[in-house]
Amino acid sequence: MSSAPSNSSGSSNRRAPRVLVLLKRTSYGKLVEDERDARVVELLAKKDPTVRSMVRTHSDHQETVDEVRRALADLGAEAEVVHGARARVLGKFALVVTVGGDGTLLAASHSVGAETPILGVNSAPNSSIGFFCAAKKGSVYESVAAALSGELPGTVLSRMRVDRNGVVLHNRVLNEVLYCHASPAATSKYILRFRSAGSSSTGARAERTEREEEQRSSGMWIGPAAGSTAAQRSAGGQVLPLTSTDIQFVVREAYVPRKGPLSIAQGLVPAGEELLVRNKMKEAKLYIDGHHIVYDATIGDVLTFRRSEESLTVLGLGVGLGQDSRDGK
Repeated sequence: MSSAPSNSSGSSNRRAPRVLVLLKRTSYGKLVEDERDARVVELLAKKDPTVRSMVRTHSDHQETVDEVRRALADLGAEAEVVHGARARVLGKFALVVTVGGDGTLLAASHSVGAETPILGVNSAPNSSIGFFCAAKKGSVYESVAAALSGELPGTVLSRMRVDRNGVVLHNRVLNEVLYCHASPAATSKYILRFRSAGSSSTGARAERTEREEEQRSSGMWIGPAAGSTAAQRSAGGQVLPLTSTDIQFVVREAYVPRKGPLSIAQGLVPAGEELLVRNKMKEAKLYIDGHHIVYDATIGDVLTFRRSEESLTVLGLGVGLGQDSRDGK
């Protein structure tokens, strides 16, 4: 580990950089320490395999939190530490640091504007994938130092905007939206319309054409490039370059009518265009970047999905591009 920079007289007048640290609450912390869940305590006592990794992951996380605190103190940063990745980001910060996994960074990203870079720290690399996390337990100081000095490169990621009947529901979707019936056992019914950018025989983009289709399926995954290695890929979508400005949609388990397969099972919506969905279900849901943020839709609602004007700069991103970012919470 590199040594901390020394304080010289020339640096004494510099204002300490403000850093916001958002901490994940582990399963052990929530279920055992907070809720005293009797079932979980019993399973832990029995060393049941369903909770086997819970204590170790909690311990790893706490050690990483201490490592982050030490690094920021050694670097002379003014750190504000908040428990809970969904806390509102108030005021201006030079850097936002999330400590947890990909789910922690995803949750925090909804409160982070385009002007503030974010650095993910994977606090339990033995059990968490950490697709979005450039730092990890055991090497925090180097990553934070590089982030504060401007030496850690950042990747500007597109985010997605979701409207319902012309009103913005969410403007900072980073991974994806799951649009489907309120019941996972029910058929999703909707009319899909978008303007696609075709390709000529030379591979160049041809004139955009408007396409529309009435569909029945298990719903759709819709999201920007950052989420294309997760649910979109699992459903048969393509992995997009991280810097792509396209929005991708992938239909889930499409009902095949007598006339043949759907003509629009997946597609890319270029920047400046939108995917329009006319909802035919009385009870539909939109799940934003996981299951914590949920919006309702009813029959006749018009939903639009487009590239947001608010991008997100994630520092150190670019390792493990083929990995699935859904599991690291």
